Amino acid sequence: MSATSSIQTRGEATTEPAATHPERAGSRRLGRGPGFALALTSVVALMVGASAPSPFYPVLQAELGFSAGTMTTIFGVYALALLATLLVTGSLSDHIGRRPVLAAGFVVLAASMVGFWHADSVTTLLISRAVQGLAAGLLMSTMTAAVTDLEPASRPGLAATLNSVTPLFGLAAGALIGGLVLDSSPASALTIVFATLTVVYLVMALGALALPETSPRHEGWRRSLRPRVGIPAPARAAFQRSAPALFAGWATGGLYLSLGAPIVGQLLGGRSHFVQGSVVAVLTGTGALSSYLFRNRTPRQITIYGTTMLALGTALTLIALHAESLTGFLLAAVVAGSGFGTSFLGIMRSISNTVGPDQRGELFSSVFVVSYLAFGLPAVAAGFAAPHLGLETTATIYGVVVVVLSSAAALTRILTTKA
Repeated sequence: MSATSSIQTRGEATTEPAATHPERAGSRRLGRGPGFALALTSVVALMVGASAPSPFYPVLQAELGFSAGTMTTIFGVYALALLATLLVTGSLSDHIGRRPVLAAGFVVLAASMVGFWHADSVTTLLISRAVQGLAAGLLMSTMTAAVTDLEPASRPGLAATLNSVTPLFGLAAGALIGGLVLDSSPASALTIVFATLTVVYLVMALGALALPETSPRHEGWRRSLRPRVGIPAPARAAFQRSAPALFAGWATGGLYLSLGAPIVGQLLGGRSHFVQGSVVAVLTGTGALSSYLFRNRTPRQITIYGTTMLALGTALTLIALHAESLTGFLLAAVVAGSGFGTSFLGIMRSISNTVGPDQRGELFSSVFVVSYLAFGLPAVAAGFAAPHLGLETTATIYGVVVVVLSSAAALTRILTTKA
């Protein structure tokens, strides 16, 4: 089946009405307020684990003796596993419920942390990273849908804001924590970070079972496992308007997450793991703060600001890189991070409420497929290019591409009058 026909079929399909109200799931379920808080906590926990391994890769590379190309493969296998899982299971929670998918995803994520904890070979790292990608693919669209489902009725738009803020906050925290532990306790850092995350994820799996079920079981779950990218019909127009900004934002994130630490360590003199991790933390932390500060603007205003700051921040990053200024590089990351966070917020605000609970898993799966294609493919290409072209030249080419993408996304949104 072609992608186009798949989209049409999925978008126009109807589902059986829920036989029971989602809040009547059982006496041991959390209320909607605590459930909303737990769903947000699960987003933060997932993203802490996504960035926590990053500071460890250079250390493991030195200990295990693998090449820069292998490092790129370790980075890329996560994105590939995540994308494959999203394509197969992205709408599964729309059919069997949010709780079982979340619980299973966190158990799988805990297993991946055990792998990092005992990483003693390239094979172990590759398997651990692939399993982590599988878990993230199960969790990302489901958690985002759960947060949207459980949004307080008195606070419309809150879920879209927090679905933008919390992932960036988690990425910032994971990178900083990993780098700080490596600097303070290098001999036991693997155990401290990944044993702790293993326990956290097992607790989150149990907590997921206590969430109120917002997507009751209905027929069609087997058909939902056929690989496809489905955009529900009511969301298509908003999604198409948002896609350029979505791609530009996550391509920027890929630039910093894949090349930021090596640039700081090899070209700008930042030797500590904490300083290297701070690049990711500055980008994502600023993104989280900016998303919160811009929460009351219209989606169009937010997206135009965000894509403009992406272009400006990346251009400033290249200037700082060629000037060999670590301070300038971090300040440029503040500007780019402001754009990274707000462009994603504008997108989430545009699309979150275009569909009902029975189609949100499918919609958010499509969002993250585009995001991780933009995040993973250029970063993997840069990893293979760096040994041949040099880190500075590779970063420059990548940055110029991001500036062009971001500028085009900003211009597209300016010329579009709809929110």
